[in-house]
Amino acid sequence: MEPRLGIQLQQGCAALRLSLDARQQERLLDYIGLLAKWNKAYNLTAVRDEAQMVTRHLLDSLVIAPFVTGQRCLDVGTGAGLPGIPLAILFPQRDFLLLDSNGKKTRFLFQVKTALGLDNMTVHQARVESFTAAEPFETVLSRAFASLLEMVQGCRHLLAPGGKILAMKGAYPAHEIAAASQLGAEMVVHPLTVPGLDEERHLVEITLRPGSRQP
Repeated sequence: MEPRLGIQLQQGCAALRLSLDARQQERLLDYIGLLAKWNKAYNLTAVRDEAQMVTRHLLDSLVIAPFVTGQRCLDVGTGAGLPGIPLAILFPQRDFLLLDSNGKKTRFLFQVKTALGLDNMTVHQARVESFTAAEPFETVLSRAFASLLEMVQGCRHLLAPGGKILAMKGAYPAHEIAAASQLGAEMVVHPLTVPGLDEERHLVEITLRPGSRQP
């Protein structure tokens, strides 16, 4: 891995006020190396340049770190492992379950888990609507996975009482917010700034009111 990528990651994390040790930084860069390697055959991401991967994948995932709470976190429609893998590396004391219905992508995720020794990360291949867990999750994450309405409909059975859904979006999703609010979802939208990225980013923090109606 090129030294410039390590410097880019360090500077980005400093801008986000995140403190990572040397092992965590190494694992994040090793993940990018694996992603770039597997991407040639598996087409996991449209981003090909590793420096762009640091910005668009690592820092774009780590920017939501202050909003992640609880012990059990679920990354729905994780794809190549975003934001789940970067957050699992950042928070080794929390448990992350990465869910995706695509077998090609989950094979890659298993490889990453093994190669990086991520004992706090579990991978499941399933659709979220049919997925059941032994215990609910305090935080359910998604990055460009589905509309807010679909997130609430598909994930509410997996959410612990008082838990929240964190939906990562680009531009402010006004129409999606209006639709999801009809299901008893309370939403707070946080504008995000990703170091090195001159594009809109928003995080929609969703909680469900007690007794809110099912879809």
